[in-house]
Amino acid sequence: MIKKIAILISGHGSNMEAIVKNCKNGNLKNLCEVVLVLSNKKKAEGLKIAKSYGIETSYIISKGKKRKEFDIELINYLKKYDLDYIILAGFMRILSSEFINEYKNKIINIHPADTNKFQGLGAYEWAFENKLIETKITVHFVDTGVDTGEVIGKCKVDLTDAKTLSEIKKRGLKVEHKFYSEMLKKIFEKNS
Repeated sequence: MIKKIAILISGHGSNMEAIVKNCKNGNLKNLCEVVLVLSNKKKAEGLKIAKSYGIETSYIISKGKKRKEFDIELINYLKKYDLDYIILAGFMRILSSEFINEYKNKIINIHPADTNKFQGLGAYEWAFENKLIETKITVHFVDTGVDTGEVIGKCKVDLTDAKTLSEIKKRGLKVEHKFYSEMLKKIFEKNS
């Protein structure tokens, strides 16, 4: 059965675009359909990108709203889509327990570090500041903590000779764009 997914973004949406491409012609073809790309920012670049692929887009502005207030608005909006999974791809909001309980074991996130070693914002900066020669990308289910949910998979990123933060981000994103879809495929096939 083809899974109906919504992808939540806050910015450019490069992971979202990689997933969309894999849904159309890659390893997620015939496994899932992106029925919505939604942002918490009206001018998120990723919304234009999603539209260019013919995907429905929307936004609900989060600025100035309490977390629970925003999340209840988001839950009410998403109900009409009868989603199988919600995929976070650069969605820069911590979700409330109300949202997580509504979609228990159906929210998946990607984190640019080993979640056992670093949670939260600034993972590539952390790798750079600590002069790591390797880091990991973690794909996990979202629970009520920050990057503490059940791990679906981890993938190494070689940082040998990476001299700048920009180079670390570039190497990490290259891995993220491939690995996220691989882990989604694993989950969707397991639960089909």
